[in-house]
Amino acid sequence: MTSPINGETEEITGTDPFALFDEWFALAKAKEPNDPEAVAVATATPDAFPSVRMVLMKDHGPDLLGPLGGFVFYTNSHSRKGGELLANPKASMLFHWKSLRRQIRIEGAITQVPDAMADAYFASRSRDSQIGAHASNQSAPLSSRGQFVADIAKSTARHLIGAVPRPPHWTGFCLAPQAIEFWMDRPFRLHERRRFTRVDGGWTSTLLYP
Repeated sequence: MTSPINGETEEITGTDPFALFDEWFALAKAKEPNDPEAVAVATATPDAFPSVRMVLMKDHGPDLLGPLGGFVFYTNSHSRKGGELLANPKASMLFHWKSLRRQIRIEGAITQVPDAMADAYFASRSRDSQIGAHASNQSAPLSSRGQFVADIAKSTARHLIGAVPRPPHWTGFCLAPQAIEFWMDRPFRLHERRRFTRVDGGWTSTLLYP
């Protein structure tokens, strides 16, 4: 069978899912028209009520924040997803690159990134985004759009001069994968799936029926 991207024979192979992720992510950055780092993050309450939303992955790697490696995104810890991650630190991710007709699912445990790491990333953001992080009480009820605009104006006035500090509730979370599954479109819906599972510090993998 052939790849829908380059017409060449291609299979999901290899023993290192992080290396394979890097290959697919590089292709996504070259071909996906918008936000190749966009990823759906699914969380659940302690009583297993799920929710899912899109975020942007901002860092990843096999040695990131410890030997398990991980995938990092940033958010307001007072938001629904932040509260669910703190109460039930397990999550799953889904990258779907429609232009490539590929997807990657990742499942694992969540840890909060160190303050120094969150500080460094917050400092790299645009000033408007920094001010917005102070102004938005993410996931809380909002009386009107005008109220939000007024909150942004107040936040802007408070930070007219100097660096904008990171709000203590704005932080990053790292998903350390226990399983990574790669999916590739094939003709006639005979798709290809390979699931990597962490075992004794390494990885084992198997093909799955699509």
